[in-house]
Amino acid sequence: MTGTTSRTILHADMDAFFVSVELRRHPELVGQPVVVGGTGNRGVVAAASYEARRFGVHSALPSAVARRRCPHAVFLPGDHELYGEVSGQVREIFERFTPLVEPLSLDEAFLDVTGAQHLFGDGRAIAERIRAAVSEELDLGCSVGVAPNKFLAKLASVEAKPTARTDRIDPGEGVTVVDPDAVQAFLDPLPVQRLWGVGPATLDKLTRLGISNVRDLRRIDHAVITTALGANQARHLAALAVGADDRPVEPDREAKSIGHEETYPVDKHTPAELRSELVRLADAVAQRMRGQGVAARTWQLKVRFAGFTTITRSVTTGDFIDRAPDIIELVGPLLDVIDPTPGVRLLGVSGSNLGAPAAQLSFDDLDDTAPDFGATTEALDAIRQRFGESAIGRASAVRGGKVRVVRRGAQQWGPDQDPDRPR
Repeated sequence: MTGTTSRTILHADMDAFFVSVELRRHPELVGQPVVVGGTGNRGVVAAASYEARRFGVHSALPSAVARRRCPHAVFLPGDHELYGEVSGQVREIFERFTPLVEPLSLDEAFLDVTGAQHLFGDGRAIAERIRAAVSEELDLGCSVGVAPNKFLAKLASVEAKPTARTDRIDPGEGVTVVDPDAVQAFLDPLPVQRLWGVGPATLDKLTRLGISNVRDLRRIDHAVITTALGANQARHLAALAVGADDRPVEPDREAKSIGHEETYPVDKHTPAELRSELVRLADAVAQRMRGQGVAARTWQLKVRFAGFTTITRSVTTGDFIDRAPDIIELVGPLLDVIDPTPGVRLLGVSGSNLGAPAAQLSFDDLDDTAPDFGATTEALDAIRQRFGESAIGRASAVRGGKVRVVRRGAQQWGPDQDPDRPR
């Protein structure tokens, strides 16, 4: 296994992260089936407690299906802002042991602890210390896989996690270590669908070839796999079957795009409704970009209709854009030519082709009567930073005397019954 024996990689994965964070402020729900996500009919499950998982409830499951499977579960709306804050606290613990931390999402990360072992002990010792710190300081649980590379570490963390069965919950070991000389013994019994890249279509082809686990895949004639899957996929799976993975931990991965999308509890049918939503989304995306010190040249509009047909339209400009009026000016025409009468259930705006914002002097800058959008934008950011996201917003975003805030991460689990409910 080229490049796998000289490193010690950890994959730390928080246990039912969103639910666990909620249980800290709702301790009376500990031990009950709890589901976090969109509470409306179009919502999806963001996370489920292990008690809920016993009934077949899992992330990405439609909330309506989750309610049928576990009608006595407690459903809680998601709070992405809180989860982001706690995720930052978890990362601070990780970075006590190594600066080489690569977050994959709010609740999981890779850590390269190769150079930290002379200070903190071997991979298992570091994993145990991390778990203890997360538990003692944050009252949360995490499972850690330790291995010579990222692929194996991620597989190992799954083996370390609790398991929900129909009649019980097995607690899990918390830490699973794959030693370099035991890689094949660890891999061979695993179901082949545990390998990256084996989705339903690929699994169907492998099953027809009599391949059910990694051992079967490793032993079959490579030419047979190549014929069935193609050369690139065959090479990919052959490498994973022997645990080969040379990817480094990348702590400074830059975002490739920044965006927001929102699923609505009731379809939007008029251009005026969509224009109002576009203004909200553009404002939110622009604020995030300015917060990260970036701007975008390519802007994409995403529209999903009631029948789940989805279309995307994009436009690229020569300037790097990070202000809502400019985004609306670019994306608005893309939206104007779309007929919303069938019903729009989701709208999204995102910027890519990122770079540093560059304010360019235009003729408008020489006109004393021209609106100073730069000053207005700075004022908006300052007010929101001091008083909160809902302190000020575009007029079209006001409903019932309150500013409807676009909340980051809400698109992960869909709408609640009342999108304007207080949080």
